[in-house]
Parts: sequence; structure tokens; C-alpha cells
Amino acid sequence: APGPPRHLPLSLSAKEGAPNRIKADVSMKPVEGSDENYSAPPPSEMTGAIPPKWHLGKDPVQRPNIPVSFEDVCMAGQRIRGQVKYTACVKNPELSEITGCEIYFKHEYKQFTGSFKERGARNALMSLDPKQKEVGVIAASAGNHALGLAYHGKLLGIPVTVIMPKTAPLTKVNKCRKLGANVVLFGAHIGEAKDHALADPKFQGLQYINGYDDPAIVAGAGTIGLEVLEQIPEVDAIIVPVGGAGLIAGISLAVKSIAPDVHVIGVEPERCASYTEALRCGTPEGVEVKPTLADGLAVPTVGPHAFEVAKHFVDSVHLTSEKQVALAVLRLVEHEKAVVEGGGAAGLAALLPGGSLYMDPRLVGKKVVVPLCGGNIDITILGRVIERGLAADKRLVKMYITVSDRPGGLAALTALIAGTGASIWDISHERAWLHESVDQVRNGVTVELTGPEHLDELVEALTTAGYPVELPPDDAAEENAVVAPGFSGYREKVTPEWNTE
Repeated sequence: APGPPRHLPLSLSAKEGAPNRIKADVSMKPVEGSDENYSAPPPSEMTGAIPPKWHLGKDPVQRPNIPVSFEDVCMAGQRIRGQVKYTACVKNPELSEITGCEIYFKHEYKQFTGSFKERGARNALMSLDPKQKEVGVIAASAGNHALGLAYHGKLLGIPVTVIMPKTAPLTKVNKCRKLGANVVLFGAHIGEAKDHALADPKFQGLQYINGYDDPAIVAGAGTIGLEVLEQIPEVDAIIVPVGGAGLIAGISLAVKSIAPDVHVIGVEPERCASYTEALRCGTPEGVEVKPTLADGLAVPTVGPHAFEVAKHFVDSVHLTSEKQVALAVLRLVEHEKAVVEGGGAAGLAALLPGGSLYMDPRLVGKKVVVPLCGGNIDITILGRVIERGLAADKRLVKMYITVSDRPGGLAALTALIAGTGASIWDISHERAWLHESVDQVRNGVTVELTGPEHLDELVEALTTAGYPVELPPDDAAEENAVVAPGFSGYREKVTPEWNTE
């Protein structure tokens, strides 16, 4: 007789380490007066907006010792059904061949506002009590979270205020205003914007919704995991971009509760490795944020609620370089015909040759799902990212070539380059910085090529003709992975009392 299906509706018991069936009679309606509803304290007790509820350290009788449960994800799925796109999850043959695994892309960038953030925003807004829905909500965001709240707030008739830093892209500011949100520009970064929301008396009564740490946001993000298991039942791994950790917390909780054998692996930019730092310290700690192409993942400190969930279910987290992110955006434009922002492409970045997950034994030949989380990238930034991707791919190369500073010297060089089929993108004639010989000149030449083999052919032709050639150093990809304590199957101190029999 055939065995049971691979993915059973299971959860884990901390007592026995064995799976238990989920109760079929779970109510999709929040319990009155529970943490599932937001309630507003009297205005006299607040100076600004209502701060997010704190779920950590509570008595397990009040709430399980992880701040988001599988039941929360299921309720979120019921709340947002039909209101948020059930996005496609499609195999890409070209990138499967390049990465060495059977890769499927979950098209979250095709949500109405261009990112997965709509899921959590819709769930959080629908979780409000009737009085709070009348008063409204507030959030600090420079982009996708603000857009998700503004859009679904308009649909639900809930007033939305977003505090955006003065550095926020103008296009996103204008989009939020067109969606009916009250947009306030304040501060140089998200931290200052959040402090302003919670401190200014004019925001009294508004519920603050954190874009990556609010339990309702995490639960909403987890619905992606439920959809993936429905769409690709035999999935072996899911590679998730990590910023504030809300997305990977929700997905890992949902997936591991049903299919504990599926690997859930995080990828974050090496220029803002806040989740990696949290794992090393055992608790969220701030890190220095450097400018990154994956700007949507540049969160200096992961959310404490999100981290408390993710650390029990995420198998490992890996870093990705700026070079790999640029290459991923380029590969998606070429092979997926998709315009995806740097943060949304981080999962693919780690899987490409040179990335920290390339040819990983857990993934080679396996079914791997990569959520493409967002597509809100400014056109000017997109152009820069594509150029960087071409450079990383050795299809755009700058080299320095010394030639004779006499009539015809430059013409002979350009003719030789053209003879190899290379196209000159840019050229500069530099006399002052060459000290060895007064009758020679150093040329900075940027050429357009077909790839590394074409570059080798060009360099060989130049050196054979007697031209000294200087190439920039080739930055090797760095690999860095931090594994959660005690894995495989780490579940220490998790007692999911909400679904055990």
C-alpha cells in the first residue's frame, strides 16, 4: 500500500520531539481580549503612537514561548485570502542549469504594490479591533511596508500614517500619497522616523505596526510558506532573503510545522549582517550598516520577535556580496524577464557561481524555491545595478593600456581592439600619471565583451602586439555561513501548546 504523503499537517512536540496532528477545529477568529487584537490604551498614558505589543517573556499560559504560532499563520491565510495575490511559483530552466539545482521562483514582486509586504500589512490591519480601525495606524518605512499599509488601508477604510525618512525615494513617497496615506517626512533614517512616531503627541491613539517584527506581520509573511508547499509539494529547500527577519521567521515556522525535512536557508548582505550577528550573540544586536545594493535588507538590528521564531526553525544563514547581488539582478532580467530589487534577488545571488550556496550539497539537483520578494527599484538604480552586474560578469571591463604618445598611437590601439570584436564603451587619455617615459601615454579603456573568454582573447591580442595591460583585481567571492545551534532539527524550548492533542 502507498505510504502517507510527504508533507503531513504536523507540528513538533517539545516533550517527545515527535510530530502531532494539528487540531482540525482551530478557530480562525481571534479570541476577544487576546494578543491577536490590538487595543488602544487611554491617550493620557501615551506621548505618541501606541507602541507595538511585547510578547516575549510572557507566561506560557498566556501565550506559547514563541511569539507567533502556526495557528497564527493559518488565521492570516484565512484573513488575506482573495485580497492578496496567490503568486505563481515557476521553474526556470536556464538558471537551474547555471545554479546546479532545480530552481523555482515565487513571484512576490508581482503583488499590486510590488512586494510580499502586502501579506503582513493586510493581516495586521484586519487583526485590529473595530475602535482601532476607526482611529488608524502608523508605521515608519522608506518603501515596501509603507506601500502595503497605504494600499490595504485604503481598501479597508483604515486611516494610515507613514513616517518616511527624508532620504526615502521620491517615487515611493508619491505612491504612498496617491494611495491616500498621510505621509510625514522626518529624520535621516528609519530609526529616527520610528522614534518620532512613538514620541510626537499628535500621533496619540494610532497603533504602531512594525514592518518586520509585529507578530501579525510575521504571520502574514508565513502564508508564502503555505503556498509554496501547495505549489511544489516535493520542495527540498527554500532560500529566503533576510533583513529584519520577519519574512524568514514566518516562512520557516509555516514550512517546518508541516514539512520539517525541508531546508529553510537565509541569505543576507555582508554589508548588513544583522541576523548573523544575532546568531553569534544569541540575541539581536545592532551592526554597522554600509551602503548596499540590497537596501531593502539593510536593517541594523533584526526584530526580537522575528528572531525568537526564526532561531528555532531556520537551518542556516549565509552572506552574499555586492557583486553577487548585481549579478542576480542581471540574471533575472536576462533569464526570468523580471525586474527585481537587490534585496529581492539576494536568494538567487547566493546560489549563482561564486556565491556562498553555489553547489551546496544540500541543494545540488534538488527542488529549490526562491521568493523574489520585491520589485520596487528606481530606474536610475536599476541602470547602475545592471552595469555592475555586467562588470562582475566580465562583459564590461576597464583596463589600463600604455601606448605611444605620437600621431597614430591611439588609432592603432582602437583598431586592434575592434579587430577582436570588442566594443569601446569609454576611453581616457592620461599623460600626467605615467612617469616612466615621456613619449608614452596611459589609456583607461572600458570595453564591452561577451564574457571571460572574450576578455582572455583581447588581453592576449594586446600583449602579443606589445601593449602593457593592467587589469583590476578580481574580487573572489567570500563564503560565510552561520548555523543555528544544535541543527539539524533544532527546536529547543519550543512548546507549541496551540496545536497539540
